[in-house]
Order: sequence, then C-alpha cells, then structure tokens
Amino acid sequence: MLTFILLPTAEIALLLYSGKTFGVLPTIFIIIATGVGGAYLAKTQGLRAWTDLRNRMASMETPGNAVIDGVCIFLGGILLIMPGFITDLAGLLLLFKWPRNIIRPFIIKWIYEKMKKGQIVIR
Repeated sequence: MLTFILLPTAEIALLLYSGKTFGVLPTIFIIIATGVGGAYLAKTQGLRAWTDLRNRMASMETPGNAVIDGVCIFLGGILLIMPGFITDLAGLLLLFKWPRNIIRPFIIKWIYEKMKKGQIVIR
C-alpha cells in the first residue's frame, strides 16, 4: 500500500527536478524516448523468450526459466511505458538477462513459498 504512495511521489519529484535541471522539453523527450525504446526492447526480448519457451516445450523440457523470463520482460515493458525515471530503471533491469539471472532465485523462492502455503496450485 505504501508503495502506491511513495513511488508516484518519488517519480513526480524526479520529474520536477529533471524539468528544472535539464528543461521541460528535454525531460519530455526522455520520457517519450524511454517509452518508445522500452516498447521496442520489450517486443524483441519478448519474442526471444517466446521462442525459447516454444523450443523448450517442443523438446519436452520444463519451461520454468523461460516462463519467469517472459513474465519479467512483460513487467519490464509495462514499467518502461509508464512515465518516470524509477520505473524506467526497474523496467530496463527486467529486460536484460543478467539482472534477471540475479532476480530469478528470489522469484523462484517466492513462488515455492506460495506453493507451500497453498496460495499457488499447479495442476
């Protein structure tokens, strides 16, 4: 709940600071550029993740990492489309492989804990 208050407040503060420091037009350009660039990166990375998922399923492998990568790329794309510098940084981190490799064990642990509590059921 606190995130829904603090994150937009921090984003607005950074946007105002950026507008004051760099100017309004450069700040608007940066916001538009990260949105367009983020959408393009999310599309290319998402297609790679989709291809990896299909290849794993075709070869009867478990798709675990491919599914997690796909979800991370999807969330990264959403964060990049949202205006703001903090969400852009988080979105960029989710789009590239090396940060996902660092985040993946925490996601797996979170999913495992939810499964143990019965909050996630896989059939």
